[in-house]
Amino acid sequence: MNRSDIIIIGAGPGGYETALAAAKEGKSVTLFNGGRLGGTCLNEGCIPTKCLCRNAEVISTLRDAETFGIDDFSFSLDYRQVVARKDSVVGQLREGIAALLKGAKVNVVEAMAAFKDSHTVVADGEEYMADHIIIATGSDSRSLPIEGSGLECVKDSADMLSIEYIPESLTIIGGGVIGLEFASIFASFGSRVTVIEYMKQILPPFDSDVAKRLKQSLSKRGIKIVTSAAAKKIEQMDDGAVAVTYECKGKEETVVSSDVLMAVGRSPRVSGLNLEAAGVEYSAKGIPVDDGMRTNVEHIYAIGDVNARMMLAHVATFQGYRALNTIAGREDGIRFDVVPSAVFTVPECGMVGLTEEQCKASGIEISVGQSFFRANGKALTMAESEGLCKLIFSKADGMLIGAHIMGVEAADLAQQCADMINCGVTRQAMEQIIFSHPSVSEVIMGALHAVK
Repeated sequence: MNRSDIIIIGAGPGGYETALAAAKEGKSVTLFNGGRLGGTCLNEGCIPTKCLCRNAEVISTLRDAETFGIDDFSFSLDYRQVVARKDSVVGQLREGIAALLKGAKVNVVEAMAAFKDSHTVVADGEEYMADHIIIATGSDSRSLPIEGSGLECVKDSADMLSIEYIPESLTIIGGGVIGLEFASIFASFGSRVTVIEYMKQILPPFDSDVAKRLKQSLSKRGIKIVTSAAAKKIEQMDDGAVAVTYECKGKEETVVSSDVLMAVGRSPRVSGLNLEAAGVEYSAKGIPVDDGMRTNVEHIYAIGDVNARMMLAHVATFQGYRALNTIAGREDGIRFDVVPSAVFTVPECGMVGLTEEQCKASGIEISVGQSFFRANGKALTMAESEGLCKLIFSKADGMLIGAHIMGVEAADLAQQCADMINCGVTRQAMEQIIFSHPSVSEVIMGALHAVK
């Protein structure tokens, strides 16, 4: 019988970071890796996608070479080298994780585990026991239950990262983070892109002002975006092209393209775990947990996408830290209501805290300030004048409670605002902060000074 202090099922960001943190505390840890170290984020999500985003950003800059006084400039794109660079970055990071786990003496089992009982799991015929078990199995791509969704020609995000060609045309079903990042990437690479989004705005979790402005910006780059549209059917034609039929404003329309991406979100990965044997409650919506990340079985925890609280890699990591603190009986100051997030389109978007819509729905009286990148000196020197910054303050106590940004470096600017929200910074306190000049971060100061 193999025994350790903690068993962790799943080796994505939540799983391996928690394993390293537990080992640092002197705990013996067994980590089950049912796929590739780093999970979806490293191998089929965040990192490879951002590699392609960087390529798209460079291409966009090269196409605007005349802006920087570079005349008669031409270039060609070798997509095989784009893919090779992506794979190299992913491989390097995966090797780094393996080295960290080895150095921390984490017992990594290259198999997925299933429960035998509430303290025992089985993998490859071997049994493993622990006082505490953390489930960190992540999620899988979702698909719409429409005719043709199961066709081989319908790709998910993992498929799009493994193709070795640039689609002539691409229809993307879903205008969330995943869909829009791929739209921006392949539009930069030369694909004709159409996005079909069911909701009335793209990026449904983001502030409406940012979403509207991003839609305008992406449309100017040639991306066709149809909102309030419900995909109804997918069919492959005799010549290999794929037709997507959708309903918008009571009318049916069809768009034909060489490739189709289904990007309608992700589903918690709960199958194959034999959770019933451990008495863990779950559904297709994930594994319910309390604020300490405990399931209904006190010594079993669920972190990351599998609990479906917030499907972000960095959230999974900090939920793992919360689980370890719960195990140790420690209090912590982790604020899961202050989580920065970003979409790496061109231009990119970043957000943290409450949107204006959420404040209104909750009856929170607010003060709002906006500034625009076209008035920012650093942004203009970079030829990145497209974008806005929107700050939201509570009228009751003056606290910064939301920041919503579209433009160059938006993800980093959102993190800067997240730092201030975590520290309880008020509008008055922000006015005493010196911002460096020239810097893109001055758009934050501009929005602050524009508060009404």
